Formats: sequence, structure tokens, C-alpha cells
Amino acid sequence: MITITKTEDLALFCEAAKSAPYVTVDTEFLRERTYWSKLCLIQLALPPASTPTLPGGEAVLVDPLAGGLSLEPLYDLFRHEGTVKVFHAARQDLEIFFHDAGLFPQPLFDTQVAAMVCGFGEQVGYETLVRKIARANLDKSSRFTDWSRRPLSDAQKSYALADVTHLRAIYEFLSAELKRNDRESWLAEEIAVLESSETYITRPEDAWQKVRTRTNSPRFLAILRELARFRETYAQDRDIPRSRVFKDDAMIELASTKPATEADLGRSRLLLREARKGEIAAGILAAVKAGLEAKDLPQPKSEEPGRPGNAALSDLLRVLLKAKADAAGVAPKLIASTSELDAIATGERDLPALKGWRAEVFGKDALRLAAGEIALSARGGAVRVVPAA
Repeated sequence: MITITKTEDLALFCEAAKSAPYVTVDTEFLRERTYWSKLCLIQLALPPASTPTLPGGEAVLVDPLAGGLSLEPLYDLFRHEGTVKVFHAARQDLEIFFHDAGLFPQPLFDTQVAAMVCGFGEQVGYETLVRKIARANLDKSSRFTDWSRRPLSDAQKSYALADVTHLRAIYEFLSAELKRNDRESWLAEEIAVLESSETYITRPEDAWQKVRTRTNSPRFLAILRELARFRETYAQDRDIPRSRVFKDDAMIELASTKPATEADLGRSRLLLREARKGEIAAGILAAVKAGLEAKDLPQPKSEEPGRPGNAALSDLLRVLLKAKADAAGVAPKLIASTSELDAIATGERDLPALKGWRAEVFGKDALRLAAGEIALSARGGAVRVVPAA
């Protein structure tokens, strides 16, 4: 097992990779103590026997924590469009590379997404694909490990390499399945989302929308918005987890109690001790004040359906989705989420489920069902679409 710690060795491997049809890629990282993921290890593997003269063989580890190592040869490989970059569940890996270098590997193949398109279920795990496609079992002993500590043990290295060596067989199988079923364009639509910078940008002004609360008062939401904005900015600037600033339950409490002084903060039941004074305390009080004085109040989402009968229509759409997904051999959640089905039932039409390949598989019939043009019939345990009487 070769661990690359020098830029020149990484460049040698990446130059060889440019002549290969694909390279499998994975990362190990930590995020428990930081806002941004800390990259600790990169695993790379080329097709078997594709580079017999390459020192270290066709699968290597890259240590980004090694002093003096530049990842620019890897990023140069990522820009090389003649070699497919294969990941499994790529989103977190791509976020790391986008934040570090402002790029996405081109072209990109995600085996988790491809597996959903090929009917392996929703968010299928790597271990499942290794067992079903590569006919192998994974050693899980190093799953929960501190990848930032050095030296890495042989067990850790073997575990990490398995994440890219088995991925080769999985990629080759799924790539062939997509071609056989003429579904390469389906995957391309999903990859486009992964390659969009919007997928990885968290704007402080929008952070409040991810906080779950039962209170829909516009003034409360305005305070919540300013508190979430401050927390996100503070955490990003200092590269610390949001929870180190204050947690969601404390934010909801603050939006309700509207503290005006540090003494008020001292009476909070949920606020961390270090947040009751200093920069965080000042930021909290300023955010509460801004929320109280805001003129552009957020409007709560209506809890009531947009038109009568939509609850029943949502249920029918769920049945239609299951039938269409089964017929196409695609994971239902890849076609439409529960919230999208409810949105269709209330009259919304600008939805991913009604566009592209999803429209062909499900969306067009979903609209016909909503318009009363078709009905659903059950026979012998199967659901069929029939013209409405």
C-alpha cells in the first residue's frame, strides 16, 4: 500500500491517470470540530492493470496532511475531461474540493445516484453495492476512526483503499446498465445538480429556513432570521460548528424571549455559558434588535392546503409514484419527494418532478391525474392507469 506524501509522486500518478478511462475517488475527512470539512485522506484507483509500470500500483492513498504536498496535480486531473472521475455519494467530497479549489471533477459519475436510476433502491449504501455487484464483503472495523491522526495503521489503509478498489467493478457494471437501459441522460440530469455551485453555498441570510419551529409569527421569524444569519456568519468566519455558537433550541428560545441585555442572556436555559458574554453575546443582542426593528418580515408558510381535496389527491399521487417507480425500476424518492407530491396536489407546477426524464416517467401522468383525465385501477395486486370515466 503506497501513501503519497510528495507532490512529484502525486503528479506522476495523476499523469498516468489521464490515459485511463476512469479513476475512482474517495475521501476521509473530519467535521466534528469545524464548520468546513477537514480533508484527511484521498483514495484513488485506476482500472486493474491499466498502469502496470506505475510505482505503487493502480491504487494509492494521498495524504493531504503531509507537509509541502500540493493537490494541484489532482486538481489538474479533475480538469482533464478524458478520464471519468467516479465517486460514491459524492456530495460531501465535492463540497470539500469546491471549497478548497473552486472546481468540480469533470466528467463526474456518482455510483449512488446511478444505482438509484438502475433500481437498487433509495440512497443505496456502498457496502450494499459491494456485496451485490462486486461480490465482496467490507471490513467495517475502521469505520469510526480519527483520520487526522498519524501514522495510519495498516487496517485503516486497507479500509480506505477498499472504498475505491471495489468501486471499479461497481462503476463498470452500473455504467453498462445505464447504456443498456438508455438512461445515461437521466444520470446526467442528477449530476448537473451535484456540479452546481448553488448546491454547496450556504448563505447566512437564508440559514433560518433550515430551523424547524412551530411558531409562525412574522416578528418571531424575523428575529430567528437575524439570529441564524449571525450564527452562520460567525461559524463560517471562524471555521467552527454552528452548535459551538448556539444550538437551534437556544436560538428558538432567544427568538421567543427577545433578550435586550447580557443580564437577559444570563437567564437563558439553553444558551451555552460562553455565549452569554463577549462577541457572541453582542452578536445575539444585535441580531434580536435587528429582528425587532425589521420592516421586511418573513411570511409564514400556510399550513392549510391551497385548494379542497388535495389531501386525497396527494394520496393518489403517492400510489401513482409507487406504480411508476416499480415499472421503471427506479427509486421513488429519486423521482419525487413527499413534499413535491403535496405541492403538485395544491397546484404548483414549477417542480423537478414535472421536468426532464421525471416528467416522462411520472410527471405527465401526475398532471393528468390531478386534472381528472385519468384514474387508477388495481388488478391482481398491480396498479394501472386507466382513462377517467
